[in-house]
Amino acid sequence: MINKDFFEALKDLQAEKGINEEVFISALEQALTAAYKKNSGMAKNAQVKLNPEKNTIKIYSYRTVVDNVEDEEKEISLKEARQIKHAYKIGDLVMQEESTKDFNRIAVQTAKQVITQKIKEIEKQSIYKDIADKEGKLIVANVKRLDLDNVYLEIGGTTLEGLLTKRDMLPSDHFKPGDRVKVYVRHIKDDFRGTVVQVTRTHANFVRMLLEMEVPELNNGDVSIVGLVREPGLRTKIAVTTSINNLDPVGACIGNKGARINSVINELNGEKIDIVNYSENPADYIVAALSPAEVSEITVDTAAGVANVLVPENKLSLAIGKGGHNVRLAAKLTGYKIDVKPAVGLTTETKVNNDVVSTASANIILDDDFFSDIDE
Repeated sequence: MINKDFFEALKDLQAEKGINEEVFISALEQALTAAYKKNSGMAKNAQVKLNPEKNTIKIYSYRTVVDNVEDEEKEISLKEARQIKHAYKIGDLVMQEESTKDFNRIAVQTAKQVITQKIKEIEKQSIYKDIADKEGKLIVANVKRLDLDNVYLEIGGTTLEGLLTKRDMLPSDHFKPGDRVKVYVRHIKDDFRGTVVQVTRTHANFVRMLLEMEVPELNNGDVSIVGLVREPGLRTKIAVTTSINNLDPVGACIGNKGARINSVINELNGEKIDIVNYSENPADYIVAALSPAEVSEITVDTAAGVANVLVPENKLSLAIGKGGHNVRLAAKLTGYKIDVKPAVGLTTETKVNNDVVSTASANIILDDDFFSDIDE
């Protein structure tokens, strides 16, 4: 039956691939048992046992000791069992070694299949372990290939591909094979295709981590991000704070002559970023969140969670933003519904984004739908 060379090769494989010997032997025994029963056509219970220390493989059949035998393949009478060994009693298993004639070839083939499968499982687990700690982090990958609207990335140090779908790309993103791309690892999962690494450039945390790469004060805790909301490709608003005296958290994030924030903006292909000071005073916080618009007057109803804001008439479109994105993001950042009105000329028509609207529709009041998270 399987010789010494087989078991030595098995030990080498275990050491090389880091496969637990007991797990490997158990898997081989189960597979060989199934192969033996299939090959022999036996209805009786059987078990294959490997002994690496003695370099042997043996096959046993076993029957249960009963009073009345109904299935001779699986049961044996007490009388017959005691002819084999007097100590047997009802319920015991009587094991008998079976001939391994003609089974060697099948055993070797089955062993090869099990070994191959185990190696694949171990390698898959190893790959997953290498990539699992990157979930929720920013990585740099190379564009491997393009397929319709999807971009497949080569993740360094692994054999896995990152999947960047169209919905996870910025509208201004255009890639070609060989490009180096920064992405946020959204999710890692196993499915019928194997391990899938889903990456994105539209998640709010992508901007957070880009900024953390540029601002040491964010990494050492001197500056904290209190809130971050984003409409990918349009605008991001970030509220920051600090407990360090004489430290300007906004200035720390912007950097000398805008060097730090510009680095992030360049990575986002020009997406606008507003960094504002967080304040526990709702009025101050809302005024800051509406940046770059100027606020003439604000009234806050904290109980209702509503803020009524007046802005200079010629700044209304700036306060609202293209498609309402500026006031919408300010509302998401602060948690208040914001009603923006011009400080004067309430009875005239106001142009917003080249669309003529009445002052009634120009007064944007955000409903609950505006507060749903646009990032998964």
